[in-house]
Parts: sequence; structure tokens; C-alpha cells
Amino acid sequence: MKYFDYKENKQHGTFDFPIEFYHVTPSHPRYNMPYHWHTECEIIRILEGEFLLSINEEKITARKNDLIFIHDGIFHGGIPKNCIYECIVFDMKLLLKQNHACTKQIQDIVNKNKVIRHILPTNIGDLKVCCNYLFESMKSKKTGYEFITQGSLYHLLGIILEHELYIRNSKFTKKTEQRILQFKKVLSLIETEYSNPISLEDLSKAAGMTPKYFCRFFFEMSNKTPIEYLNFYRIESACDQLITTDLPVTEIALNCGFNDLSYFIKTFKKHKGITPKQYLKSLLYNTNQ
Repeated sequence: MKYFDYKENKQHGTFDFPIEFYHVTPSHPRYNMPYHWHTECEIIRILEGEFLLSINEEKITARKNDLIFIHDGIFHGGIPKNCIYECIVFDMKLLLKQNHACTKQIQDIVNKNKVIRHILPTNIGDLKVCCNYLFESMKSKKTGYEFITQGSLYHLLGIILEHELYIRNSKFTKKTEQRILQFKKVLSLIETEYSNPISLEDLSKAAGMTPKYFCRFFFEMSNKTPIEYLNFYRIESACDQLITTDLPVTEIALNCGFNDLSYFIKTFKKHKGITPKQYLKSLLYNTNQ
């Protein structure tokens, strides 16, 4: 998964129906979520376990049955723990097509005059039923699912507006914008240079900070040390190469910034719980099921 300024370039759904559904288990190649943002909104439903999410500077631990809403353009990422989760990614502007009755309300959300809360309450019965319809229609894709899906999204927004599950006129402070920009610069350096040696000094310089202050800043933003996140990103890139290429493990290790094969295998096992060869074997097994 590659990002331009950490903007996700992947298309979700089709031009006429820009909505996509993802069911993610620990065996899924995109189980972990590197920091990124996209032009679509996203709804995450936790089925099992927990998911530690960072959404801009807010830290959220989502657990079974929790619903998370992420606005377009919001910087997010995180680490699932024994987690099974589902995502629906959709373009909010789809709901404006040929629909003048709801234009003002949806434009308020699109323009972020009303920012939907990240955690949607699970004690609202209508909300739970609505989301069940939404996820099940996208999961099954039975005849007519497009109507049920769009209708469920309208229903969801109606419930959110009815119960005022939003913040009005939310604006980032200059300090918050500056911190996010500094964080993005560090992540951009990791993305472009992860295959080469990167020191703590290189990372702190990208953020314009001293190494000591930078380490505290980075942990506040990501719940990881800079080197932990660098290794995390390298292992995720290695997983991508294991899936998409026929390169030997030794070459993949070198491509991902590991000059020592034994250290690469040790780091891979630390992040994934299995060796690279076991990981590839498990993916092939799941694909053949």
C-alpha cells in the first residue's frame, strides 16, 4: 500500500458506486493499518478483539461491537489486537447525486460544519440495526444491494443528525496542524527511504526536533517509538513483497532495509507471530480454502 503524502491512492468501489466493503482478519495481508488518509469516509465495525486507533491526535481503543466513523481527509492508522473488523469506505458525495432534499445537511457534513463523532454509541437501537443492514448488504451483495446500501447510509446520517452525534464547526488549532504536518514529514521519510539505513537523527531532523524531544513527540502521536514504527513499516512492506513477488526471502529482507537475515526473521516474527515462510504458507492456504 503506497501513499502520496500519505494519501491513499486506492480506488474504493467503482465510479458509479464508490462504496467498498472489507472483512479483515489476522491472516489478511492488510491486517495492520499504517497511517494514511483518503478522500472517502470510513466506518469500522469491531467484531472481535480490540483495535488501538490514532485519529489525528486522538487515541481510541475500539472493542467488540464498537462503531468508528472517520471523516474524509482525516489522518488515521493503528494496530489491531486479536481483532476481526469490517470496514465500509464510501464517498459521501454519492449521496448528493439527484437528491436536493438532503443537500444542505450533507453539505454541512462534507464541508465539516458538522463533524461526526469518531465513536458512535452502541446503545441506540436504530443505529445498530441500520449498521447491520449496511454491512450485511455490502457483504452479501445480493440483487438490489445497491439500494439497501445507499438507503442505509441515508438512514445512518439521519440517526446521527437526530441524536446530534457530531461536533459543530470543528477546527484544528495551529499547534495541532503543525504537529500533524511534522508527523507526516517523518512518515514520508520512512515511506521513501525505508529500504535504506535510517537513523534516529535522520527522523528527528525531518520533524525539525532534537532526538530527545522527537522520541516523546512520536510516541504521543503513534504509541510507538520511531524505530518500532520504522520496523513495523518495513515488515508491512516485506509482507507486500512476499504476496506480490516471487523474490527470495533474503532479497526481500534487503529491499526492506534489513542487512541481516536473522534479524529480519526475528523482527518479522515479533510483528507477525510467525516467520516469513510460515506467513506466506498461511496466505496460500487461506487462498485455497
